[in-house]
Amino acid sequence: MATYQAGDAWDLLGDPTRRAIVECLADRPRAVGELAEALPISRPAVSQHLKVLKEAGLVSDRAAGTRRVYRLNPAGVAALRDQLETFWNRALDGYVKAVENEPREDR
Repeated sequence: MATYQAGDAWDLLGDPTRRAIVECLADRPRAVGELAEALPISRPAVSQHLKVLKEAGLVSDRAAGTRRVYRLNPAGVAALRDQLETFWNRALDGYVKAVENEPREDR
């Protein structure tokens, strides 16, 4: 399965509807109809957002009878989390360097 290119997932999650879908799927797997009931958009609109999230590797699906049930893709979410952890660690390192290089005021 293809996963997103670096930075793409952050752009995709900039859309409030996609973030809401990811939040719903974080609770539990859901079918399109269940997602549409929880969101102020139509089933076709939910399907389009799911397609984008699936192509990015953030969501996966499986057949359940006549429905497709969507869930967060652990590999895609882990990659996103790894990126965020890298950003966070770089920010902390930058903070430590800034504090260490700050002139001290002796009283």
